[in-house]
Amino acid sequence: MQIAMIGLGKMGANMTTRLLNGGHSVVAYDLKEDAIKAAEAEGATGARTLEELREYLLKPRTAWIMVPSGHPTEDTIYKLARVLEPGDVIIDGGNSFYKDTLRRAKIVQGDGLELIDAGTSGGIWGLSEGYSLMVGGSKETVKRISPIFETLAPAKDKGWGHVGPVGSGHFVKMVHNGIEYGLMQAYAEGFELMGRKEEFGLDLHQIAEIWRHGSVVRSWLLDLTANALSENPKLEGIEAYVPDSGEGRWTVMEAIELATSVPVISLALQERFSSRENNPFSDRLLSALRNQFGGHSMKPAESKVKH
Repeated sequence: MQIAMIGLGKMGANMTTRLLNGGHSVVAYDLKEDAIKAAEAEGATGARTLEELREYLLKPRTAWIMVPSGHPTEDTIYKLARVLEPGDVIIDGGNSFYKDTLRRAKIVQGDGLELIDAGTSGGIWGLSEGYSLMVGGSKETVKRISPIFETLAPAKDKGWGHVGPVGSGHFVKMVHNGIEYGLMQAYAEGFELMGRKEEFGLDLHQIAEIWRHGSVVRSWLLDLTANALSENPKLEGIEAYVPDSGEGRWTVMEAIELATSVPVISLALQERFSSRENNPFSDRLLSALRNQFGGHSMKPAESKVKH
């Protein structure tokens, strides 16, 4: 199948490579020339303008947007809508707020286009392991472009699914990220507690490795915890500053609107705010975990870290 990939950052570039390896034809576009050339070296067709991208694609066209959420996504969708034609499909694979997705879908429908939302999880590991994809949109269109999802996912019939109408994919991804906040916070607090039991001299990396095999708390996040502790047992040189990229806030706000109790997710979000005021080991571990799964930058410590 033929598809355009717009946005060739950490995620978009790896997804382009996975699609090419899966036998698809990819037209690659980015604002940075170096990113386009890198995609061309992998076998993609590079486009320097959206108009050029349109000409390379066969009708009905399918274009996947993988740019930061908020204004960059909004701007890209509307610019793309001006050059595409009725019947074409735009896929937003970023972390957009689902209410923004619903609004954008109505706008592009006025141009005869369809917006599909694909909540995407997998981070920098997705190239080799596959991506978890939560897809929202019309049943007919999702079925038509399903070869794309089947290639990006860990397996043809696993790790992806059509979860509902447009907007539902980003809603499910929002909740997914809220759950992620809670899981990460629980691991961070547990390792903080063990690290403070100084008389036992616990090796936190060893414990993470023990728990990875057979324990009820084993998970991919625990695997990444072990990686982080192996590379830097004391997490020295890392500022305990844990950003929140928006999804946790949206999850909590949605819970308030629905009068649904989400205390763990809410507190995990508050703890991220707290991380910007002090420097405990637990918050340094949260920062290291974000780097492990998503390649997110870690803020260097301004002074020597003490456990």
